[in-house]
Amino acid sequence: MTDRFLELLRARPDLAEAAAFPFNFDVSRASHVEDVHLASGASLEPIAGDDTGGTFFLCGGTAVLYASSEGDAVLIADSVGEALEMQIRLPEWCEGVTTDLDEEQLRAVVRVCDEEAKEEFAPELDEQRALLITGLGLPERPLAELFAMAESAAGRTEPDHLLLNSAELCAYRLHASYRMCLRDVVLEPGRGTLERLRAGDPEARAAVAADAVLRAGVLRAAQLDRRDGDLPLLRLLLADECAERSERFEERRLAAVLVALHGREADGPLLGAATAGAATDSESATRWARAEEAKRTGPDAALRNELTWVELAFRQGRIRHARVALIRLLDDTGPHATRLRELSRALEHIGDHAQAARAQFNLLSLQDTAWDRASEAYVLARLERRKGDLPAAGRALERARAAIGLGGTAPEGEASQWHRRGLGRHITEQHLELALAAAESGDADLARATMAHARVLLNTIGKESAKALGRLSTQAKWAVAGAGEVGGGRGGRTGRRAVTRPRGLGVPGDR
Repeated sequence: MTDRFLELLRARPDLAEAAAFPFNFDVSRASHVEDVHLASGASLEPIAGDDTGGTFFLCGGTAVLYASSEGDAVLIADSVGEALEMQIRLPEWCEGVTTDLDEEQLRAVVRVCDEEAKEEFAPELDEQRALLITGLGLPERPLAELFAMAESAAGRTEPDHLLLNSAELCAYRLHASYRMCLRDVVLEPGRGTLERLRAGDPEARAAVAADAVLRAGVLRAAQLDRRDGDLPLLRLLLADECAERSERFEERRLAAVLVALHGREADGPLLGAATAGAATDSESATRWARAEEAKRTGPDAALRNELTWVELAFRQGRIRHARVALIRLLDDTGPHATRLRELSRALEHIGDHAQAARAQFNLLSLQDTAWDRASEAYVLARLERRKGDLPAAGRALERARAAIGLGGTAPEGEASQWHRRGLGRHITEQHLELALAAAESGDADLARATMAHARVLLNTIGKESAKALGRLSTQAKWAVAGAGEVGGGRGGRTGRRAVTRPRGLGVPGDR
């Protein structure tokens, strides 16, 4: 459905002309300097531009995002009407507008700035503003309310309105004051529950005992807000973690650290069970806890802390929040292999394979040994395939084959044993997965070429590894054979008959 304010501007040249100048909302400039999209996947439509190359976008059919030509983007309003109000009644030349000004002070600032604008470039400013307010039917709300709405919108830019460059997948910048603090987002339920626990709320106690994710948030909140009186509830939290019988040990370790730091002899048995005997009395417990605390400091502590909040966001179901944080971290990461590897794996974990592939591509370029290049190349192939770029996956596997010397001189050292170890199985598996995916997408050329390499690999790797890949190998062979019967090449879907699978074989899961 077309917005009524846009319809009015497009239907009435007088309104469109006044909006374009002096208020810099020009519907004839509805295009951006580069291809962009929202990280959330919501719809994005350019609706107007300004004289600096910036663009106003309609997001999800309602909210308005402004993106500059220099790589900055911010949500400015929840509707086109509100965006126009702000452009017309608090125009860009009104400098000195801040949140601490009251209504009269705001009006005084606007009057002074308007007078300067009339003298310099817009002598008919009052008439043009009145024309737009009347013609568009804009309300005459207080300036303080309008400015508060703009500030509120800017603070909600993330996570739903993060703008990405479509070619490089880098995020547009956002002023630090409007950036999302993931830590505060994920700790909000934990902090509230912690206060209820401190007050002795039995319902909060029951909720924490039953919900491991909520308990994780409470423990993190207690870690950041430590109080001497928390020891009894920390003991309960540690007992809950010990009873959980989960493969997650981080919260159990954290709860043990928080209890151990109080140095009470009576906690020896509980701590001994929680730490596998590393802390059994007050002295060993304190020593162990301080050593654990020291691990949380150092050059990589900031990234580890951020990834802690990302993981908690993921467990809470806040995938969009986690994605924004990881993309920002990736944008700020240079040629640092450890950071890139952790970010690649974290992005893959939350399902953003495109951003994971971006991190992995940069990581692969930093590898010095043949073994490491092959190891990171097959991971890149997996990510490219999962994001849907099968030719890119093929190029990544070509780099993996080059690293292990397939078809040429075998590399020396550790990489010379690639076929006898797990690396050979992983590389072969990715060839089979790509051959299958290419066949099912109709790219017969890529499917046949990749399957040819897979056959060589299957004959080279250890028998046990080849046997473990037998089911996938059969699926890939049948799919490639079916694609080949059509004689299609790329785009060979037209007229293609369905591939017949061997009886008893299903569609493989995503690996």
